[in-house]
Amino acid sequence: MATRRVEIAGTTYGFDHGAQYFTIRDPEFRHALLPVMGAIGVWADGAGEPSFVGQPGMSSLPKALADGLDIHQGVEITALRRAGSAWHLESGSGPILARHLVMTMPAPQASRLLGLDHPLSPSLDSLGIAPCLTLMAAFPGELPRPFIHLSSETEPLAWIAQDSSKPGRHAGLTRWVAQASPDWSAAHLDELPENLAVRMLPLLAAAIGAEPDTAVYAAAHRWRYARVATPLGEPYLRADDSTLWLGGDWCLGARVEAAWQSGTALAQSLARHLHAA
Repeated sequence: MATRRVEIAGTTYGFDHGAQYFTIRDPEFRHALLPVMGAIGVWADGAGEPSFVGQPGMSSLPKALADGLDIHQGVEITALRRAGSAWHLESGSGPILARHLVMTMPAPQASRLLGLDHPLSPSLDSLGIAPCLTLMAAFPGELPRPFIHLSSETEPLAWIAQDSSKPGRHAGLTRWVAQASPDWSAAHLDELPENLAVRMLPLLAAAIGAEPDTAVYAAAHRWRYARVATPLGEPYLRADDSTLWLGGDWCLGARVEAAWQSGTALAQSLARHLHAA
């Protein structure tokens, strides 16, 4: 659930360049969101079931859920190892020690940190996770807005959303988010973001009936591990020594709600372990 904020002609606009919306089907998920409903809106996108979004951006919901927690962002973990009764994590900010470790990054990244010889690595390496190249573009408000969102199984741009149509968004420019298909993304994954924007903008412009040179902003983002094609099929993985847990949407499916279900089940397992210790 990511939102990129950029300044265009002196005004700050947001682009939801990750998950576009989420559903609420699990009653426990609905209950967990009650305290932060002020950060949630319903996107009138014409879908058969309600499409919920964070407002004023998708990242607003995790920020609301994290209120009051001690979180360190922008800290890269470069290596980890188990030694004695603790996990030793190496980072650019110095070493970190922990008795228990929970890893919720994409499975391939977790596998690299754990190493090929770790007992959980085979389970992580068996998952199918596809990339996604994403274009964020802004056009003058008087230009065509032919749809709220459009999906295709055959075109290079598999999903196009009129991002500025979501509730709580800043008025003015029409913002679009276009996400490429898994095959197209894999074929162009190693290109520089600025080159991807040049390549993707004409595809978006053709889809909405505008000229590419009328865009006032265009940028691309590479999601190397975007969508799980073959989920694990269980809510989390736990090491035999009960000091390591792994989870994420890759456990159950490519949905925000699946990520929450994985994290909740993982947290309950950890709590039971700590209570019994």
